[in-house]
Amino acid sequence: MLKLIKKHWLLIISCFMAVVIGGLFAASQYLYYYAFEPQPRLITKYKSAKQKLVVKDQHWLDQTAQQNWYEKSAGQNLQLHAVYFPASQKSNKTIVVAHGYRENHRSMASYIRLFHRQGYNVLAPDDRGAVGSEGKYVGFGWPDRLDYLKWLHLLLNKQGSQQKIGLFGVSMGGATVMMLSGEHLPRQVKAICEDVGYSSIEAELTQELKAQFNLPAQPLITTADWAVKQHTGFSFNRASALTQLHHNHLPTFFIHGGSDNFVPTKMVYQNYHANAGPKQLWVVPHAAHAMSYYDHPKRYSQKVSHFFAEYLK
Repeated sequence: MLKLIKKHWLLIISCFMAVVIGGLFAASQYLYYYAFEPQPRLITKYKSAKQKLVVKDQHWLDQTAQQNWYEKSAGQNLQLHAVYFPASQKSNKTIVVAHGYRENHRSMASYIRLFHRQGYNVLAPDDRGAVGSEGKYVGFGWPDRLDYLKWLHLLLNKQGSQQKIGLFGVSMGGATVMMLSGEHLPRQVKAICEDVGYSSIEAELTQELKAQFNLPAQPLITTADWAVKQHTGFSFNRASALTQLHHNHLPTFFIHGGSDNFVPTKMVYQNYHANAGPKQLWVVPHAAHAMSYYDHPKRYSQKVSHFFAEYLK
């Protein structure tokens, strides 16, 4: 009888464990699909102030002299695309612009125009999985950082070693340039400006699990990392802007909205304190995610212009 009861409980426990493991597997695969596969953006509609300016600046983009550049990804043999906008007057100063989550270079039209207006050449890549480039997943900046390293070397090969280069990114692009900052960069890279970048992929996914599904981080973050590695070949639990910034000695300007609920404002303080080099911080009061420029275009332009002018002399 005792053996029968024991067998009965073992069967119940085994069934329970199978359900739990199966549920975690399914949830992990869904999180990969939800967060990493290229799809329409979670934030599908811009605020009116941003929408109006983006449409206007994309029209400017279409009328402006530009070149299509191509490069192979750092691993996986994907063809990546970028657009190079030469300055109106010949210049050896270039800003490399990194776009946000589920966007491409066209989403950065306002920033491209801002830098072009200030006399810079602009190189604007389309990341893995973005429209214009190959790839079946969003890299959240981590594999992309090595792609941007290749873009930097291509820029120098095409435009010469006298280049003076600034790195700029917004949201995922901000995280991308911070993650890139910890690599061995060409000496021509002089300064970095990031706007609303997250501190790590794990921290941002944890934030979204809570905000979108009211779920705790564990154990799903760990099992989802296994799923992501299976599909993409990289592990996101290593993907930390904070770790990379500890190795960054370039001047860096950190910008963040004071009312950002998508990439919480607390992350910019973590990023700022992690950075090993000269640094500046501007937390824009009441600004939502990636809205600092659109809420304060004149002040934003002045601050960013002054920062790059100081270090790209």
